[in-house]
Amino acid sequence: MFVPAPFRGNDLAVLDRLLARDPFVTLVTSDADGAPFASHVPVLWQREGDAVELRGHVARANPQWRHAGPALVIVHGPHAYVSPSWYADTEAAARVPTWNYVVAHLRGVPQWQHDEAELAALVAASSAKFEHAVGSVWRFQPERAEYRDQLRGIVGFRLPIRHIDLKLKLNQNHPPDNVIGVATGLRAQGGADADEVAAWMLEAAAVSPSP
Repeated sequence: MFVPAPFRGNDLAVLDRLLARDPFVTLVTSDADGAPFASHVPVLWQREGDAVELRGHVARANPQWRHAGPALVIVHGPHAYVSPSWYADTEAAARVPTWNYVVAHLRGVPQWQHDEAELAALVAASSAKFEHAVGSVWRFQPERAEYRDQLRGIVGFRLPIRHIDLKLKLNQNHPPDNVIGVATGLRAQGGADADEVAAWMLEAAAVSPSP
């Protein structure tokens, strides 16, 4: 991923924030012919200092688990169109439209899992996390044979992350008046992504719009 210096993030708390916001990631590998192949999967993550690991699974019918070599994981963040009309110096600087966004690219080599106990633990942990998020008490019950039978239909993975790129394209290369103008314009548009991008912008620039 191309990351100009003003937009490069170094704080892994940003990655925590993105994964907490949206753990549904894009997993990209290469097949035997070198062609890219993508799956969209929910993941669990853990971080200890700079060490990050993702866990998830794909369907056994999905050929991706047979791919050898490194993988790319795209962690999606908020994004929004930016109109040049929102900049304070639109005419003087001949501003043009752009798109603001936050995203992370992670790279590592997946360790594919077939062991029933490991898969059961993964599904139990995943369901516990995501069921809690929707206020449900449902749980995966590995002691039930019919539940264990369904584990045959998946392949799990652990993905220790070897390289992390964080990109926060939030008008950091603009004067504060432009940041405030874009944030105000985004908030006026409404919508979750626009509001989120505005909040990220003001936080990154440590400025506030006028009341």
